[in-house]
Amino acid sequence: MKPEELAKLTKYFREKFNNPGLVVKARPQKKDSGELYLGDEFLGVVYRDEEDGDLSYNFSMAILDFDLE
Repeated sequence: MKPEELAKLTKYFREKFNNPGLVVKARPQKKDSGELYLGDEFLGVVYRDEEDGDLSYNFSMAILDFDLE
């Protein structure tokens, strides 16, 4: 993703979840996605999806069973 996209997504997540600690970072060797972090903790992947001229972003977060305890 381009730096401008990462900045827009970071702003969106910060405002949506009212948390200034969220940041979307570029993924090494991947240009179609970014990684969402809260401080140093990895939360999930944001995928860029452009199809038929429409642009959207999809957020995917895995929650492990032991994280729920």
